[in-house]
Amino acid sequence: MEKKEKIFDIKERTFQFSVDIVSLFRSLDTKRAENYVLGKQVLRSGTSIGSMCEEAVSGESNADFIHKYTVALKEARETHHWLRLMVATNMITGERAKEIVQESFEIKNILGAIVVKLKNKNRDKE
Repeated sequence: MEKKEKIFDIKERTFQFSVDIVSLFRSLDTKRAENYVLGKQVLRSGTSIGSMCEEAVSGESNADFIHKYTVALKEARETHHWLRLMVATNMITGERAKEIVQESFEIKNILGAIVVKLKNKNRDKE
């Protein structure tokens, strides 16, 4: 994962994160059972964050839009967990591991702020 400038559009940022997750999975020695199992977990949850953000744009209602971002937040939290576990067990190491865990942390926090803001805005309308 090369050092790059931060992207501020959440859909683009989560798309790039998905690319990084796919790259990470490809780099794992998936012949080892634990690498395969944890790798598949992070691959599934890490790539679904962006797809949920993209789906939110086509939400059928305001509630659906909020729901999709809430699911994206849940997936981001799960991904952050798996990545931390992979670091703690030395499955991934070095600067690349540090950067992808940091990015998952930042995305999780951004999505959390978006969800809180959307829910508060929705409550104000009621």
